[in-house]
Amino acid sequence: MDDVEQEQTFYDEIGGLETFRRIVARFYEGVAQDEVLRPMYPEADLGPAEERFLMFLVQYWGGPTTYSEQRGHPRLRMRHAPFAVDLDARDRWLTHFRAGLDSVDLTPEQDARFWEYVTHAANFMVNTAG
Repeated sequence: MDDVEQEQTFYDEIGGLETFRRIVARFYEGVAQDEVLRPMYPEADLGPAEERFLMFLVQYWGGPTTYSEQRGHPRLRMRHAPFAVDLDARDRWLTHFRAGLDSVDLTPEQDARFWEYVTHAANFMVNTAG
């Protein structure tokens, strides 16, 4: 294995920015129609939230560090604290993210790795019983 292959990130492995953009776009299509999640996005246009989430995921998985350069440390729990995230919201979020993952061509191993991360993250964001 040469150095280039050893340094390949998950971001690169699954297709880079275009793959992440497709996952996030599909996710936000679902959020836009979701009566529980949509009110958690106070901006009239979901575009800025979509771009922030895209930058976060890209950076997390080894792509450009634009998220940190523009927004600093992710501080996910702090940024989500103003919103009541219960089990229903978590499940809806995961449903829309599942649709995003299903919209791209990942191997079963890649899909499982991505899904494990987002499932953990979604559980971590729950801050309200109910």
